[in-house]
Amino acid sequence: MKQFLKFMFASMFGVFLSILLVSLVFAGIIGSMISASQESKEPFLADKSILHIKLETPIQDRPSNNPFDNFDFSSFEDRKPLGLNNIIDNIEKAANNEKIKGIYLNIGWLQANMATTEELRKALLQFKESGKFIISYSENYGQNEYYLSSVADEVYLNPAGEMTFKGLAANLMFFKDALDRLDIEMQVIRHGKFKSAIEPFIRNDMSPENEKQYKELIQGIWDDQLQKISDSRGIEIAELNKIADSLSLRTAKDAMNYGFVDGLIYEDEVQKRLKELVEVDQTADLGFIELKKFNKTKLPIEIAKSGREKWNSKNKVAIIFAEGEIVSGESKDGLMGSSTIAEAIREARKDDDIKAIVLRVNSPGGSALASDVMWREVVLAKESKPVVVSMGDVAASGGYYISCAANRIYAESSTITGSIGVFGLIPNIQGFLKEKIGVHTDNVNTNAYSDGMNILRPLSTHEKEALQEMVEEVYDDFTSKVAEGRGMTQEQVDEIGQGRVWNGLSAKRIGLVDEIGGLEEAIVAAADIAELEDYKIEELPERKDPFEKILTQFATEARLKIVGSELGQAKKYYLNIKNALNRKGIYTRMPVDVMID
Repeated sequence: MKQFLKFMFASMFGVFLSILLVSLVFAGIIGSMISASQESKEPFLADKSILHIKLETPIQDRPSNNPFDNFDFSSFEDRKPLGLNNIIDNIEKAANNEKIKGIYLNIGWLQANMATTEELRKALLQFKESGKFIISYSENYGQNEYYLSSVADEVYLNPAGEMTFKGLAANLMFFKDALDRLDIEMQVIRHGKFKSAIEPFIRNDMSPENEKQYKELIQGIWDDQLQKISDSRGIEIAELNKIADSLSLRTAKDAMNYGFVDGLIYEDEVQKRLKELVEVDQTADLGFIELKKFNKTKLPIEIAKSGREKWNSKNKVAIIFAEGEIVSGESKDGLMGSSTIAEAIREARKDDDIKAIVLRVNSPGGSALASDVMWREVVLAKESKPVVVSMGDVAASGGYYISCAANRIYAESSTITGSIGVFGLIPNIQGFLKEKIGVHTDNVNTNAYSDGMNILRPLSTHEKEALQEMVEEVYDDFTSKVAEGRGMTQEQVDEIGQGRVWNGLSAKRIGLVDEIGGLEEAIVAAADIAELEDYKIEELPERKDPFEKILTQFATEARLKIVGSELGQAKKYYLNIKNALNRKGIYTRMPVDVMID
């Protein structure tokens, strides 16, 4: 009886805690929604205001509307980020608002990849053309933060602050020894000497081909960044490289001495400088407006960025956001589902009000089959209206597959693209089961290879030959479609293919990309091809109601967010392993997830 009561009370206590957790989460979400609705009115904007840009949350092309994706379970706060295009819109809006006199750039940790940073930097440069100022201040500048901030008219650093300037590095992880110790064999079938997605499983270092491609990749990005920093700060490129090679920039004083910053001051002193620039009394308060609040202000003019974008136009340009690793089925958990994106392209094709399509691709690739499904919809759409691709941080392998049929392709100079190659990967865990944990397997077959191509035994020679033939067929199909879309011969595509990755500048040089530019340039190009005098933007795919997601995905989403908050930066590796275990079929994916810092 005691055991029964103990079990009953323990169960009741567990249920009570679960209900309490759910109640607190919903209370936090509802509270944040009420707060957001109260702030939905257009905020008061004083004369001589300054747009304060902090960028405290990760910058995404199109942030999720799922409350769990934006909810901080540690503080029970809604931390919904602004999308990249939304941030750029606000910078453009500030340039045209007479009450905004300048921008105060105050970035501690920029959570953005390089192509995203490039688009932001370009928007700030365009803002400066309005004649308004940009002042940057930080307690610490990392390389990405400084690259963005170097566009400012004046750059300030805390006297006790730090700054990093040491060049770029591509960091890859290899697991061969770990797998050997576990008696797990990774069986590889691929086409492309540069298609190194499998190298982490069969090597402990980079192959010469892989080392060559990544050296050229990051060198091209670094050279481009040095040129732009040099243009902004007036420091010779040779001098910048010398400083990076010798680690000469170590302290705030070094940053000042080498001309990276204009002063070593505290934030209160920065505010004094800002008051001078907007010409207000030093005893008065500064009229700061945060980016999220400024987002609620209306355009001061009817016509927006391109001069033709109007909210009341009957014509539409559709932006279809294609983000994440490519899989079959619906998009979810950061994965790009072929049925979701194909349906969005089909919807845009059949909508007579949509006159042009911009496909925003941010993907390392994935399933070859799923990529082909989306490619087909791009081809069909192109028959009736212009399709322009805007590449984000990465549009490689399957990400390039779905892009190659477009009328025109735009990429940033630091976009990672290409990786035209194919691979298959089948682990053999027979040794692990037998030698490490004492599990033996046996089977009966109706045919010679009924039990073939599974993880419980090694592939036979004939099976390897069959898989290699399948990979070769997919590669031939991939390269033929790139050749058709880009106006090349298949032999020319093969020469720049073989799984090799390129930065945006190199991709333009070899013909994989048409123009260097971001999403806005792609939108303008699509409107030009469609000969539109005016248009408005429609974003696809359509999003599900967030409350439907709460009811259907609460347990999964809540668990992932809580685990994610504990894992921190390691969350990315957790999701990569999870996705890898669920992969099926032949893949056209970028070699690895590269961390460049």
